Amino acid sequence: MPALNKVFLSVVAASAAVLAAGCSNTPTYPPAPVKSAAQDWNYLVGPGDTVNVFVWRNPEVSGNFPVRPDGKMTMNLVEDMQASGKTPSQLARDIEKSLSKYIQEPIVTVIVGGGVGPFSQQIRVVGEAAKPQALNYRENMSLVDLMIAVGGLTDFAAGNKAYILRTEGDKQQKMGVRLESLMKDGDYSANVDLRPGDVLVIPESLF
Repeated sequence: MPALNKVFLSVVAASAAVLAAGCSNTPTYPPAPVKSAAQDWNYLVGPGDTVNVFVWRNPEVSGNFPVRPDGKMTMNLVEDMQASGKTPSQLARDIEKSLSKYIQEPIVTVIVGGGVGPFSQQIRVVGEAAKPQALNYRENMSLVDLMIAVGGLTDFAAGNKAYILRTEGDKQQKMGVRLESLMKDGDYSANVDLRPGDVLVIPESLF
């Protein structure tokens, strides 16, 4: 019996430790930097965007053209051109190259409407947010902007155990964020900069 009691007490202690850890307000991962390193970010065209193509002195070729789910677009005189993953300027130069077969020295300007962008640059929120979703990244976007967009936390969220999953090259890192401090306590020091492609994971509290 004493041996069984020891086993029982060990199990109880281990369970208590797990529960305490799950309810702790201490972030699980190293904190995310408040300010991200300066980066030269350019908007990339993505599926669902509409591109306004203006060809100087050639209105019959100009127009608004959707980017299909496969990332390609078709416009007057140009079929199945890859558009996704390019900046508007890069796309304009590629259109000029294709149109040069029919028009002498075409000058093209591309203006993007919709602002969807490719999946690789979208911000995703999963877990205990009021409205988990994928959002378009915008310049200087921060954690508080993201949380307002997804409607804040649910009542079951372990906000200070949340983390950002960030991919840089071939490496992934998890960085802790204090969502409860930010959203419920108004601690603006918990606000951090976001980067294109970040994934915010909000776990559920154990109780």
